[in-house]
Amino acid sequence: MPPTLRTPAGARRCLAILLFAGCILLAALVSRVARADDVATPRPSELERDVQFWVRVYSQITTNEGYLHDERNLAVVYATLNFGANAGPRERQALIDAERDRYAAVLRQLATGQAPDGEDVQRVRALWGREGSPERWLAASREIRFQLGQSDRFRAGLERAGAWETHIAQTLANMGLPRQIAVLPHVESSFNPAAYSKVGAAGLWQFMRSTGRRYLRIDSAVDERLDPFRATEAAAQLLAYNYRVLGSWPLALTAYNHGTAGVRRARDAMGTDDIARIVREYRSPSFGFASRNFYVSFLAALEIDRDPEKFFGRLVRAPEMDYLEVEVPAYVPVAALERVTKLARSELQLLNPALQPIVWNGQRLVPRGYRLRLPAESHRGWTSELLAQRLAPAELFAGQTEPRLHKVRGGETLARIAARYGVALHELAELNDLGIRVKLRAGRLLKLPDVMPRTLASARNAAAEPAPTVPLPVSDAAQAAVYVVRRGDVLSDIAARVGVPGVDLLRLNDIRNPDFIYEGQQLRLRTAEVAAPPTSAGDAAEAVPAGRTPGRGEPVSRTQAEALSPALGPGIEPLQSADPIEYGVRRDGSVQVAAAETLGHYAEWLGVSAATLRRLNGLRSGQPVLIGRTVKLDFSQVSRESFEEARRRYHSQLQTEFFAAHRIVGTDIYIIRRGDSLWSVAQRYSKLPVWLLQQYNPDVDFTEMRAGIEVVVPRVEEIAVPVG
Repeated sequence: MPPTLRTPAGARRCLAILLFAGCILLAALVSRVARADDVATPRPSELERDVQFWVRVYSQITTNEGYLHDERNLAVVYATLNFGANAGPRERQALIDAERDRYAAVLRQLATGQAPDGEDVQRVRALWGREGSPERWLAASREIRFQLGQSDRFRAGLERAGAWETHIAQTLANMGLPRQIAVLPHVESSFNPAAYSKVGAAGLWQFMRSTGRRYLRIDSAVDERLDPFRATEAAAQLLAYNYRVLGSWPLALTAYNHGTAGVRRARDAMGTDDIARIVREYRSPSFGFASRNFYVSFLAALEIDRDPEKFFGRLVRAPEMDYLEVEVPAYVPVAALERVTKLARSELQLLNPALQPIVWNGQRLVPRGYRLRLPAESHRGWTSELLAQRLAPAELFAGQTEPRLHKVRGGETLARIAARYGVALHELAELNDLGIRVKLRAGRLLKLPDVMPRTLASARNAAAEPAPTVPLPVSDAAQAAVYVVRRGDVLSDIAARVGVPGVDLLRLNDIRNPDFIYEGQQLRLRTAEVAAPPTSAGDAAEAVPAGRTPGRGEPVSRTQAEALSPALGPGIEPLQSADPIEYGVRRDGSVQVAAAETLGHYAEWLGVSAATLRRLNGLRSGQPVLIGRTVKLDFSQVSRESFEEARRRYHSQLQTEFFAAHRIVGTDIYIIRRGDSLWSVAQRYSKLPVWLLQQYNPDVDFTEMRAGIEVVVPRVEEIAVPVG
């Protein structure tokens, strides 16, 4: 008989007490975390009826039903409309319009005091209760809104969310953000990673292109908005940024929809960060229904997510995705990745939703540096080095394929164009879905076969042993779409070789220093001067880059977009919604100087001379205007609106160009030292423009920087810019 271990009664009691105390301590810690989260995202009693409206939308009515309700008092729901599963968009809209007109008539009757005491009148009067009055009813007759139900989408989102919940929770915890933010995709997309809005927001977290480019790669080959993992990390960065700028989570979350600048403007106009007051009292044409209701719909999603079975019964959650990532060592055809990984294309697509359709159909290569996601169970131990070893040298390319188009000029035939580019006639016809004898319309764009890049091996050989420079016949060279710079080339020789004036090469390629060109650079060429004279200016022939094609699942019609859109819809987003800087003109006709602005910019946008502005502001010749300084403007030549539009367009272009080649990967804290300035701080960090530093610190007075002030510095990295 084996020996038994006997524990004295006193020891057992002590152990029980310790276990009980441990449970109490753990419960207290959990409770403290929950309370801290509740403090971060409060639920104001003044907004409770709004929250309950969205709870009903998300849990009680499907996308075959909807509420006809008052736009501002969400407790007033006039009717629940039921369309039936087979009703089309026109049939639905006709029912909505008829019912809206019916209730608008009832409200107008109530407002005049001459309404017959019928059932509809009694019910509508009762809905409004003490808030009803002739003035309010008249206004309400113009503010009847329809809201489509979402319960089927919300339930599907709860089940889909299982694939990404762990990653979302870990990302939020790593950045110190409230865990409740994890429910935001319910509001944004119903946890649908392929969702698109009517204004072009995409993915699980519904990023617009302009905002998404701050944190994600978005180009012709890759759109990381559609990758739930990458988009989650970007959303966390954006929300953390919003919180730093605005100082409260209700405002930071509202800014996710309305834009940082818009919410900052609302906060300053109201003189408070009380979300209930802002939602109820702030008035602005851009602060519409979606923006007013974003935070309350988030609170509704949070309530449902905390006890989903209460609302939907048993759910079947998607399993967590188990994967590993390997960096692609070169530009690689997707077919080659299928071969070496032994995975079907459909499985690779499921794991790598950021790759655009143009990659999956073979027209583009998977870019170098892309982090390819593979199933962990079957590919454990795979690395970038292993992937490179298994790929054949002929499958490793030095650059991206280059798409081309040809603009047809008057009198051109398909055969002539095919001969010009050295393409078989039947191939060009098939590529454009045309007959070989079709008559072409001047101005039409024809697809040309893509230009394949060199392999890595041939690129290395070319660098080691440069090919002799053999002048091309002018007719051939001038008709090429681009010229690839070789080792030892100089711009004047290239100009002579291709028959294009050097000054035109500088202009076409935005080259400021003719001595600075580099091996592998692709120079755009002008072909019109050496081609046959066109019959008219509008018929000139040219080869142009192919435009962006819609992403996977991206809607190409309003109907498709509405079918994929989230319940609430987007706010009215400015060109750069994450930019908190106010670019409007003050009431007294002055502006506060923003980073990257000069007196010359103001003069250009105003249509006056810089000297005029210097006199108006008492500035000496050559005296700079400092960031943060107030400058008076002269509106004798243009309107304020015209100036503001030009100013915003300038900053939008500045930011768009920067984020086409860079992205934000994190932030640091810098302590201001004696003698520091905004410029000197930016210079301490490579690739950091002054305007971006100002955006991360909009409330810091950079004209009076005192030692010891903390400044948030965004960490920026360059991204590969694909060719073509």
